[in-house]
Amino acid sequence: MEFIVASSVGALTAAGIYLILRLRAFASILGLALLSYAVNVFLFASGRLAVDMPPILSKYGNGGYTDPLPQALVLTAIVISFGMTAVLVMVALGAYLESDDDRIDMDGDDMVGEGDAT
Repeated sequence: MEFIVASSVGALTAAGIYLILRLRAFASILGLALLSYAVNVFLFASGRLAVDMPPILSKYGNGGYTDPLPQALVLTAIVISFGMTAVLVMVALGAYLESDDDRIDMDGDDMVGEGDAT
């Protein structure tokens, strides 16, 4: 089970980094979402992978329990990443409607400097 979780975190991270480097607004947003999913799975797995165990201590049982702190951190991270994704989609949509292109321009060749007279 640990191998599957570790492989999924690695695959999500690799896909997220690949999409961020594509220099397209929509792909970058998807890449950031995949990276946030990878962090969520990693945080969730840091609380010990236990099957059919309660997240609280039992008064009568001596069995194990799962740590509830990573679960609370993941729930908080899901809400924050959803809000961040919504803001990024709105910014990208506004940029797309203004420039009619989805490309993220990193060159800066199209920019007119202060000394240029065009």
